[in-house]
Amino acid sequence: MRQIKWSEKQHSIISGPYKHCLEVEEGTPRSGKTTAAVARAAWFWWNTPDRNHMVLAYNQEQAYRLVIDCDGLGLLHIFPGLCEQKADRFGNHILLHTPTGEKRIYYKGGGKADSHKAFTGLSFGSVYFCEINLLHMNAIQEAFRRTMAAQIRWHIADLNPPAPNHPVISEVFDVQDTLWTHWTPNDNPALTEERKQELFATLSKSKYLLARDWYGQRVIPKGVIYSMFDVNDHILSDVPKNEIAVEMFFSGDGGLTDATSISCNVITRAITNKGAFWKLYRVANWYYDGGEKALSTQAQEIVDNFIPYCRNYTGMRETCWKIDPACKALRMELQKLGVWTDKADNNACDVKGSRKGIEVGIEYLQSAIQDGRFHLIETGRFGHADFLREIGMYCTDDHGKPIDAYNHSMDEARYANNYFYKRYVL
Repeated sequence: MRQIKWSEKQHSIISGPYKHCLEVEEGTPRSGKTTAAVARAAWFWWNTPDRNHMVLAYNQEQAYRLVIDCDGLGLLHIFPGLCEQKADRFGNHILLHTPTGEKRIYYKGGGKADSHKAFTGLSFGSVYFCEINLLHMNAIQEAFRRTMAAQIRWHIADLNPPAPNHPVISEVFDVQDTLWTHWTPNDNPALTEERKQELFATLSKSKYLLARDWYGQRVIPKGVIYSMFDVNDHILSDVPKNEIAVEMFFSGDGGLTDATSISCNVITRAITNKGAFWKLYRVANWYYDGGEKALSTQAQEIVDNFIPYCRNYTGMRETCWKIDPACKALRMELQKLGVWTDKADNNACDVKGSRKGIEVGIEYLQSAIQDGRFHLIETGRFGHADFLREIGMYCTDDHGKPIDAYNHSMDEARYANNYFYKRYVL
């Protein structure tokens, strides 16, 4: 391993006692957090009596690149000549020869709903979570379960600042015995003062980038698609009494490995000085992203629990079911139970100016929100927590294209709005 200079914070992290179940290194890119975390993990693996450990990243390639190699500062380079790349029936791993015996550090992917199946049943002494905010919650929770019998149970995670409402904060950091450390470019001794000044000058041109990539703050992601949605304005306790409910229908999205989201929607008519004003209310949401329930089981729960609740709450019978055309398996399971579904309008044929496809549907929903036509009704049961989580993190990339993440409820809400908007507004 090449000689490097450690900052005071890095030295403190690497040499500190292992007193907490989870250590979180959160901060900006190029802050030195990952280099310190890898060195700390390597020291733990060298000394711990437990034999098997795991590195978990979005995919296996990233796990290897970020921790095992780490730009020449990873496990292979910390212990040259003492590591061997191996594979057994449990997967690829690094065999580390230590004075306390051989240690196996498995490296696996955890970005998909069913990723946890690759290590369910195994036992580990520790887990290194690479960019933990990018991992699927199923994989994160299963990883914690895999260490319950460890002699010395320990976990470490690194990440860039996530959105303030990211579930990893409430479901992992706030639940575990967590030691949290904040990192900025000033903690990386590899950055010269001149380079830091260059970075600050560049990042200062964007309020969002300055907050996230210089100060390491949790901020709403840049390019949030439905930024006009306001929880204070667009969430109600009931449909206003001066509006007449004219139609109730269901919308859905799901798949064999993706989350399933089904919403109950009510269309109302309000009489104004300018005539009829149509609105769409999302009154209930059935959402599952556990990865364990078969679609047949999900469909049975929807039919037995969700549909009766929605019919009873609204006092109406649905006029139709609009399901993502790609969700053939979900449609078939519902139809087996007597629920006949239609293909949702997924905007595949839409063109509006320079926009086409999904971008047109997004524009319709943005307009519905801005015009006060789209609201949530929060009743407590079958609420909208998953919808609200996704709407705060559903973003565009640097080219303005929607990123295929945090979009299960978003897609399903778009299908519902397509049905409403094209029939009642356009």
